[in-house]
Amino acid sequence: MKENRILFTGGGTAGHVIVNLALIPYFQKEGWQIDYIGSHDGIERKLIEPLENVTYYPISTGKLRRYMSLENIKDPFKVLKGTMQAWNIMRKRKPQIVFSKGGFVSVPVVIAAKMRRIPTIIHESDLTPGLANKIAMPFAKKILTTFPETSRYVKEAKTVHIGAVIREELFTGDPKVGYYKAGLHDEKPVILIMGGSIGSRNINEAVRSHLDELLASYQLIHICGEGNVDESLSRVGYVQYEYVNEGLSDLFSIADYVISRAGSNAIFEFVALRLPMLLIPLPLSASRGDQIDNAKSFEKSGYAHILYEEDITGDNFIKAVETLIDQAPMIRKQLASYDSKEAHDLVITNIASLQKK
Repeated sequence: MKENRILFTGGGTAGHVIVNLALIPYFQKEGWQIDYIGSHDGIERKLIEPLENVTYYPISTGKLRRYMSLENIKDPFKVLKGTMQAWNIMRKRKPQIVFSKGGFVSVPVVIAAKMRRIPTIIHESDLTPGLANKIAMPFAKKILTTFPETSRYVKEAKTVHIGAVIREELFTGDPKVGYYKAGLHDEKPVILIMGGSIGSRNINEAVRSHLDELLASYQLIHICGEGNVDESLSRVGYVQYEYVNEGLSDLFSIADYVISRAGSNAIFEFVALRLPMLLIPLPLSASRGDQIDNAKSFEKSGYAHILYEEDITGDNFIKAVETLIDQAPMIRKQLASYDSKEAHDLVITNIASLQKK
């Protein structure tokens, strides 16, 4: 009997890996052989390579820039090299299907899969497709979307709206472990602050400049990004982490509110965990505006309150936190209506429908 084999790809940020991390345990349980193609030094390698029974293959990849740079001249050759490397990996491993989460490393993988006639499913988390997925979409058989509005930006015949795929382990957090690990207690509410996998300087500065006011009423778990821990700020009720992977569910279990960027995967996890959010999306000066679109959609749905980065001045940050707390009961009512379980099963169904025999 021919063994089932699936190849995952995606990277560059944690958001381009999280959905893959949510799906891999299912395929492991079902006895599939699992391969993963990522970059040599991206966060995906740190997250995927330690997994048991998952073979990680690094390839060459360029960075898809929206600005002028001499590196843009080299990048097509890097992508070409990566495409041939991915083609050879697939020739040897013979996956029946490729699942791509996006990010620039996924482009050569999806192109190589098309060359080898291996069906590819792309998952697009954001409301509007990212540049890597825009390039890769013509080579894919199906495009799964988190937001229903995304169908306006891709061919409807390829598009299936499934919702957000959530990691099951996030629901298994132990509050006792969370309080112990963080050195906190259950007598004050906890605000979890996340600036994305690489952190946010402006969010970090806003939090730290208002520590006294925040700590008067709340305890703070501050995930501030690699190299961004400030060792000089040793305060009761304030704990800092560069990045959390193992034990994140325990920290989520003790959080009452979240202050976060508006990356789609993370904020849908907060919805699934029923956590009221203050979203501070990346501004247009630093992004294509996808986080702004995500945040607006969430605010419209009643899941979150928005503070735009250009408005983090003076007391606006504290006022936005106070607004979140005031709106939290109403937000929790809206969050209670969200069902996060269906999307996982829909991904499995769509993969099965394209499985190459």
